[in-house]
Amino acid sequence: MWKGRFQDATSSLVERFGESVSFDWRLYEHDIQGSIAHARAQKNAGLLTEEEFAAIEEGLREIGREIAAGDFEFKTSLEDIHMNIEAELTRRIGSAGAKLHAARSRNDQVATDTRLYCRTACDRLSAGIRKLQRALVGLASANRAVVVPGYTHLQRGQPVLLAHHLLAYVEMLERDSGRIADARARMNVCPLGSGALAGSTINLDREAIAEELGFDGISRNSMDAIADRDYIAELLFSIAMCGIHLSRLGEDLILWSSSEFGFISMSDAHTTGSSLMPQKKNPDVAEITRGKSGRLAGALVSLLTTMKGLPLTYNRDLQEDKEPLFDAVETLDLTLAVNAEMVAGIVIDEARCRAAASDPMLLATDLADYLVRRGVPFRQAHELVGKAVAEALRRGVPLDQLDFAALDVAFGGDAADVFSLDRALEARKNPGSPSPAGVEAEVVRWQRALGSELN
Repeated sequence: MWKGRFQDATSSLVERFGESVSFDWRLYEHDIQGSIAHARAQKNAGLLTEEEFAAIEEGLREIGREIAAGDFEFKTSLEDIHMNIEAELTRRIGSAGAKLHAARSRNDQVATDTRLYCRTACDRLSAGIRKLQRALVGLASANRAVVVPGYTHLQRGQPVLLAHHLLAYVEMLERDSGRIADARARMNVCPLGSGALAGSTINLDREAIAEELGFDGISRNSMDAIADRDYIAELLFSIAMCGIHLSRLGEDLILWSSSEFGFISMSDAHTTGSSLMPQKKNPDVAEITRGKSGRLAGALVSLLTTMKGLPLTYNRDLQEDKEPLFDAVETLDLTLAVNAEMVAGIVIDEARCRAAASDPMLLATDLADYLVRRGVPFRQAHELVGKAVAEALRRGVPLDQLDFAALDVAFGGDAADVFSLDRALEARKNPGSPSPAGVEAEVVRWQRALGSELN
């Protein structure tokens, strides 16, 4: 590429150290797509004849087909996917291939390729999120009447419907989907034509290139266009946040599948055994998911650390943006798919769930609310119920078996009526609360929302 300036051959160690084709080959489709659009603009500007453009286009598409089939030989001496494709194109079609790079740099070329890759990744990840959401909504729909304890500090707090708990993750995933959509919208700007940093004296129709490539517009500052990796950082943050949500889901499922909880059973297809203990059924998918979250967060930190303090415009440090990007996209894509499968195969033990949720202590707050409705200030009601809890523990009896009227005159004779699990859930009628009617409405809403996207 730079043999006119340099006299000595590049060190083999430098070739190994600096090559990126071993991972940036993933950009080949986008590189070819961008090169065809660039060549068309060259033709329209009179830099290429119709015949030369046709040869470039067919040559690039042929190379693309060979790469897809695994029949293309990459050369590390050519460093990256861009030069591998261009050199092979020139070898095949001659001087027309050597004209292709006029009015562009590898800097704006890679900036374009990575935007196209990220845009495609956004679409793929969004589809994966939708699939997992549908699996969660399906599990919630099939178990609408199942009651479980809700936890704070991993201690039983109040009863909730299992469907309400599952839909909490659907909400988290919806935010993930929204963040990815936001990132996609911001990244959909074409930097091609920015050159190495200052454009080119050969002025091509940038708007036409952007339109052909499906961009919403063109970048307005050539230096920013070359230096910008915000779009990758935004996508990596969205990926990392989604990974954190999946890790939290995995932790709940791991706990629920343990003998101590026994709320769920995972399918044999999504669990593993022990090499020593024949009775074991391990929730490996959920555990690996939990582990992957650190990897996804690490990809974001890696890029941010690389970008910190870089002067404008392009610096070779930015080659380090691709491995964490590719790894994060591929990791989350697979994680979403396997989690959707796992969730769809879960079986709920309704009796075990209800037994756990039937502990009268879970309705202690409802008892305080009962006192508030009788005119007792909440802090006083909280203290009275706390004393009742202490008395039940001292006597070793369930909370609902106490004679509340004998404990304090603030309690009425119907205080024990509070301890109806079904009535307690039905009373939670505020929007966003886990009443049966409210949860039913949310299940239906999500079914419609997710189902409409299938049509």
